Amino acid sequence: MPRLSKQPHPDSGLILREAAGRLDLSTRRHFLRRVLGLGTLTLLAGCDVIDGTSAEAMLGRVSDFNDRVQAWLFSGERLAREYPQSMITRPFPFNSFYEPNTPDQAPVIDPGSYRLNLTGLVERREDWTLPQLYALPRVTQITRHICIEGWSAIGCWSGVRFSEFLRRVGADLSANYVTFRCDDNYVTSIDMPTALHPQTQLTFWFDGQILPRAYGFPMKLRVPTKLGFKNPKHIGEIEVGNELIGGTWESQGYNWFSGL
Repeated sequence: MPRLSKQPHPDSGLILREAAGRLDLSTRRHFLRRVLGLGTLTLLAGCDVIDGTSAEAMLGRVSDFNDRVQAWLFSGERLAREYPQSMITRPFPFNSFYEPNTPDQAPVIDPGSYRLNLTGLVERREDWTLPQLYALPRVTQITRHICIEGWSAIGCWSGVRFSEFLRRVGADLSANYVTFRCDDNYVTSIDMPTALHPQTQLTFWFDGQILPRAYGFPMKLRVPTKLGFKNPKHIGEIEVGNELIGGTWESQGYNWFSGL
């Protein structure tokens, strides 16, 4: 009887590469010394890599190089795959950056007093209320959320195209970055070409209902062209600018661009 082979996840290579980059400093240095060897790194880096510190510096340069290559390969014309309703994952998994990793730890935000703050290179900086946000043109996508931890799930997301919102507030579309600060103290940032991608969305509804607290109420960013940690929840401030802020996980070594 022939052996059946399991087909790999279409994004497994990226997920594995990103997961490897998430090792803490001591683990990564141990990996470099025991598996690759400093001699191999010397050949790859074109310079002497004689200890863990220089190996870590080299890894940082490789990560920066990865960011530049991914940004160069990114295309605003290339769309993430969309799926039929029959493929929606129910229940959709919950995940967070904080511990314990449970939905009851998500922030409780009063919809009546909520305000979205706009800062940076934006002409119209007035705060936005939820009724104002809900009144924006609504689009829906059914796309796959891919977590750096190795799991994925398909969800139905509705809201306004982020490009539409940026144009309405007079954002400088030639700026380099958009940074998100969230009411759970999470921070991340994306490049402007990704912000203008037609599937990048400010999400207010999930699977036909107001975005639940566990999934980011009152608003999250849906970016199907990036890994899950680049999809912030509970957004309270959006900043447009030319300074790379980074983010919560990015400051701990996660690859900044993290595009699919």
